[in-house]
Amino acid sequence: MNLKFIFSIVAVFIASQSIAQSYKSEFGLQADNDSFLGQGSDRYYTNGLFINFNTALKIKDADTAKLKNKILGFEVGQKLYNPQNGHIPGPTYIDRPFAGYLYAELNLNLLYANESNLKLGAQVGVIGPGAAGEEVQTFIHNTFGFYHLDGWEYEIHDGAQLNLSAEYNKLLYRQSVIDASLTTKAALGNGFTGASAGLMFRAGNYNQLYSSVSTQSTVSSLKNVAPLHQHEFFGYYKPAINYVAYDATIQGSLFNKTVYPYQVIDTKKPFIFSNQVGGAYTTNHWVFDASVIFNTHATEEQHRSEQWGVVAVYYRY
Repeated sequence: MNLKFIFSIVAVFIASQSIAQSYKSEFGLQADNDSFLGQGSDRYYTNGLFINFNTALKIKDADTAKLKNKILGFEVGQKLYNPQNGHIPGPTYIDRPFAGYLYAELNLNLLYANESNLKLGAQVGVIGPGAAGEEVQTFIHNTFGFYHLDGWEYEIHDGAQLNLSAEYNKLLYRQSVIDASLTTKAALGNGFTGASAGLMFRAGNYNQLYSSVSTQSTVSSLKNVAPLHQHEFFGYYKPAINYVAYDATIQGSLFNKTVYPYQVIDTKKPFIFSNQVGGAYTTNHWVFDASVIFNTHATEEQHRSEQWGVVAVYYRY
């Protein structure tokens, strides 16, 4: 047996192991903050922190022709909102309420062979002082030596939250290193009710929508699903229009209509236009995703548009 033959056998074995390799679960952390853009802003949606755990569920052999992936997800998150600044001289400067939203979510992501997916989610949480928004933002500012906060006494009032969501994506076009997909989402609850529709354009080394960062499906229980690329590395652009029927972080709790003179009530804009630009990379156990988001005004009073950065890191095993 010559060395050339041995090396060939080893190469084939390594290649087969690389193709067959898959990860069943992942643990992740995502941080949103407007300071990531380096403009010194601290306004509107100013901070978000999310802890995620996703695990792939077993798929029956009879279903694998249509269903390529099924993922159960858990998320705990907090979102913080400020007016035009976290230090305001008085209530007349409030163009969006101070608000915190703290929640836990359970979701199920069904991903199909035709590169469509349906993701269903349910959140329970709280807005207002019970969400500990003031305490968390104060801790961040004190820890990193930022300015003194003033105005959280004008925070939106407390309210328990139950919110349901459904997300649907579908591949529309693919040619070489570029593809385009439809993206839609609907929400219903006493905190958030509305819908959105848009497009997602990807360019680079991306995978099918049932095995991609784009649809939160980088884990799988199937061993025989071959991705387009062993490692994803691509850029993306997502324009969307959002219809907002109700937003408790602006209008207050649906079932607690205590009205204060300093709160912004029922002045939300019904439509928000969003643009997201980012990039994603996967390698072995790690998944990275970073982007910037630009939104139009959420309320009639807002002086400026809304923008923030997103950084997410996942570890697969």
